[in-house]
Amino acid sequence: MSANKNTASTAIFYRQVRDFVEKTPVWGMAIRYQTKPDERFDMTLISRRVYGRPDEFLVVMAAAGLDSVEQELPEQLLVLPTESQLLTLKTTARFGNFG
Repeated sequence: MSANKNTASTAIFYRQVRDFVEKTPVWGMAIRYQTKPDERFDMTLISRRVYGRPDEFLVVMAAAGLDSVEQELPEQLLVLPTESQLLTLKTTARFGNFG
C-alpha cells in the first residue's frame, strides 16, 4: 500500500470513528469506557484494556476527538465501537490489512 493511500485510509478511518461516536445514541450498541488518570498520555492502555491489544490507540484517539497522540486525554466517558463494528469500519476505510 502506498504512503498516500495509507494516509488517506487513516483519515477516512478516523472520520468514521468520529461519526460513530457522534451518531451512536446512549442506548445504542457500543462499548462505554470511563478513562482513568493513568491513561492521560498513553492511549495504548485504553486499547489494551478494551480490546486486549495496544494497537487500537487510533480508535481511542478518534473517539476522544484528539488530533495527536501527544495530546492529553481528559478523563471522560468514551464511546467505542465493538470488535465487529471496528472490523466493519476498518474494512470500509480500507484501513490496516484490508486495502
